[in-house]
Amino acid sequence: MKFSVKLRLTSFLIVLISINETLSSSYSILHMIQNIKKQQASSVLGRSTLMFVSWPSPSPTVQSQYQRPVGIIRETHEVTVVIVPLPAQGHLNQLLHLSRLISSYDIPVHYVGTASHIRQAKVRVHGWDPLAISNIHFHEFSIPSYETPPPNPNAPTKFPTQLIPVFNTSIKLREPVYALLQQLSGTSRRLVVIYDSLMAYVIQDVGLIPNAESYCSPGTSAFTIYSCFPQEMTDFAKLQQDVKPISSGYLFNTCRAIEGPYLDLHVKSKITDSDKQWAIGPFNPVEVNGQKNSETRHCCLDWLDKQAPNSVIFISFGSTTSVSDEEAKEIATGLDKSGQKFIWVLRDADKGDVFQGEDRRAQLPKGFEERVEGRGIVVRDWAPQLEILGHSSTGGFMSHCGWNSCIESISMGVPVAAWPMHSDQPRNAILLEKVLKIGLKVRDWSKLNELVTSITVENAVRRLMDSAEGEEMRQRARELSKAVKGSVMEGGLSRLEMDSFIAHIRR
Repeated sequence: MKFSVKLRLTSFLIVLISINETLSSSYSILHMIQNIKKQQASSVLGRSTLMFVSWPSPSPTVQSQYQRPVGIIRETHEVTVVIVPLPAQGHLNQLLHLSRLISSYDIPVHYVGTASHIRQAKVRVHGWDPLAISNIHFHEFSIPSYETPPPNPNAPTKFPTQLIPVFNTSIKLREPVYALLQQLSGTSRRLVVIYDSLMAYVIQDVGLIPNAESYCSPGTSAFTIYSCFPQEMTDFAKLQQDVKPISSGYLFNTCRAIEGPYLDLHVKSKITDSDKQWAIGPFNPVEVNGQKNSETRHCCLDWLDKQAPNSVIFISFGSTTSVSDEEAKEIATGLDKSGQKFIWVLRDADKGDVFQGEDRRAQLPKGFEERVEGRGIVVRDWAPQLEILGHSSTGGFMSHCGWNSCIESISMGVPVAAWPMHSDQPRNAILLEKVLKIGLKVRDWSKLNELVTSITVENAVRRLMDSAEGEEMRQRARELSKAVKGSVMEGGLSRLEMDSFIAHIRR
């Protein structure tokens, strides 16, 4: 299959400069400066245990703010990694999973954000317990207050404009993050900053620290990185673009079994500012523990235990999409008429602070839940998507095609009924349907503004769950899952690329 791709650099490819000065004497010099600063801080601030190195700040007017202490870090390390995610669920989750992978190499990882977003990342992650890993350290920083408007399910676009205020305010993380980098640079031979491509502004000062270098994680598939950003994010994306020095490399949440040709195209076309890239995905665990006896296990998993293999379709449109009452009615009617078993996550899209305020409850047709009792479940809270997709009873996934959902469904061998909503999702849907052939289209993107009817939903569910076509997709999904799982095992391509990246930052 030939694809005509416009090689235009999207705002996702926001990059930063890497200044890699590793002179043989630099490590001892750092410690000399550190000791001097400790003495100065002790006499001025009365904090004898303060440890940080103060490199030149970009602005004398904010120098004192950049140098404020952010805690006490005593240990010294060959390499220390700092993770800087965008404060939105898919981005928080993806880079927290990456933190787990890096920490498994006995490298300390420092994950930064606001208190509410770090709490969000911790309580929503599935497949592992971030509190059980001792060398992942969380740093909670304060930023000015921001508006947290509720999502508008009836808006003309599905893009989560309610998150724009928190995105804009997140640039205030620049100063505390820089202060943390200063501090950590004095306790490490090399400081590695891995940042979401939409957080370039926050880490733009990393080049001022001689033993630091930065790596960009685009957060999207290699296939869709050529696409443009939604109009709603133009100003915020431009802000990142305006401070884009050169990055030391790119880390992709994908693998060659999924996107080998498009990863090669990146290198051949030289559309990025670095020839170093590592496809080290999936970041998420590819095997999940059902924890059948766990008190914290979600009730929907207990229900899945009682269903036949591949008999349940999972419906979820991610953390940034709200469906209107009219849309909910059509989906409910389609599910009812399909006669198929289902788990439907029906919750409002996230606000800027997910712990603030009440969430709207979409209205369902009268008597719907009673009619489908025993055949379907409607989940109104946060659902364990990774465990649901990894359950043997799950045979299909109706999805918005966010990249995290795509990579998780691929990992678990579950085909997709693609219903993209915004951003990179339409292109992800093309990848699933046309390239990998493990998905079918629910709605044509050209009919974005048209209501998806119950008949369309019913037909899509039947095609995926009860047809020869659907079974063929399931078989291809299983085969791809096997290849992906093999890639992260010893000797697999993703494991080799991860080993290569770790060797590179330890060089």
